Amino acid sequence: MSAIEVKVPDIGDFKNVPVIEINVKPGDVIKADDPLIVLESDKASMEVPAPQGGKVLELKLKVGDKVAEGSLILTLEAEGAGATVPAASAVPSPTPATLAAEAAPATAEEKPAPAVLEEDKIAGRIAGPSPIVGPGGTLADFGNVFASPGVRRLARELDIDLTKVPASGDKGRITKEDVKAYLSGGKAGPAGVSGGAGIPEIPAVDFSKFGPVEEKPLSRIRKLSGPFLHRSWLNVPAVTQHDEADITDLEAFRKTLDEAGKVAKPKPYRVSLLPFLVKASVSVLKEFPDFNSSLNPAKDGLIVKKYWNIGFACDTPEGLVVPVIKDADQKGIMQISNDLAALSAKARDGKLNPAEMSGATFTISSLGGIGGTGFSPIVNAPEVAILGVVRSKMAPVWNGKEFIPRLMLPLSLSYDHRVVDGAAAARFARALAMVLEDIRRLAL
Repeated sequence: MSAIEVKVPDIGDFKNVPVIEINVKPGDVIKADDPLIVLESDKASMEVPAPQGGKVLELKLKVGDKVAEGSLILTLEAEGAGATVPAASAVPSPTPATLAAEAAPATAEEKPAPAVLEEDKIAGRIAGPSPIVGPGGTLADFGNVFASPGVRRLARELDIDLTKVPASGDKGRITKEDVKAYLSGGKAGPAGVSGGAGIPEIPAVDFSKFGPVEEKPLSRIRKLSGPFLHRSWLNVPAVTQHDEADITDLEAFRKTLDEAGKVAKPKPYRVSLLPFLVKASVSVLKEFPDFNSSLNPAKDGLIVKKYWNIGFACDTPEGLVVPVIKDADQKGIMQISNDLAALSAKARDGKLNPAEMSGATFTISSLGGIGGTGFSPIVNAPEVAILGVVRSKMAPVWNGKEFIPRLMLPLSLSYDHRVVDGAAAARFARALAMVLEDIRRLAL
């Protein structure tokens, strides 16, 4: 059988991207979507999966080589006679961030397909701060520390200086457990059993002594997001402000748009509540700019952003991903709806690129498609606030003369108390409710 060539797929405008990991060797039998190599640009890491199964014949590059679209990766003896290689697609790896607690998109149309993630080879991206850089703006390579390439890359993604991480491996090698323990402020220990600085560790328990048990591994995205959530929980003094909005009139208008969209030509579309939440949030963020900022502890101040990018937390069986609606202030309800649909479709196809999952200034976490009466989403640091919404419900509302049925939407605003005080949070939540109650305010 003749060998076929596997090349670097479309990776956008990136050129001369270094290869930081090679995950296969000659003789390996691989399956479609198995990771072949990992590339690292100045913005994100990208994993290149196998376009199909087969046997690796020969590698055509090595760690440190710089590649671009079309560069030859390896030759492959493909499964099945006369097989051809379909186009591969590079998948971005994550940078650090905390995620909203167990969120779901507002409607089924906005729900992406499951992402396949692993601890340091991830298909999907969580928005977060840029990796640390060395002199001249280059990515830090920690050449003076004893650690594997995977550990070095993990440290860059977690924004951790490896020179400050205590080593527990043989001969002073820094391990992934060391990096995770440093992130949590604790010391290295058994996987899954670590505490923050001054926080006692949870002791291991043999639960099988009490009855039948089943050991089930964490999903790979939860293995990754766990330290980020822990870091946010320990470092961000978060408070949640609850309110509710009367969306009776908004829902009637939304249904009108949605019904029209179902028969639109040439392509039907759907309109959910989420685009209205995005647009209303932008309006109120402009009124309360501190909510669209990030804390700058090194300079004892705030970085107030003059752009409005809204992340929305999407539920998958593996965990959460957060695509971002860019420049939401410049878009109307219909364009935001289209952006949501496009991002969701790309998520289902596994084609979201790093730019589509980075740069959020404020996040919305919606459980509206599931239910609940309220929850406290975890602030997606370095953002300073996140909005949580659950399913709306009909409730009797007093209008001054009588109780009338109105559709009420619960709102939960979590915020970093170092940046936002309770009075400001209450005003923000009330202003958001007022915009949702009368969307004509969006035109003001």
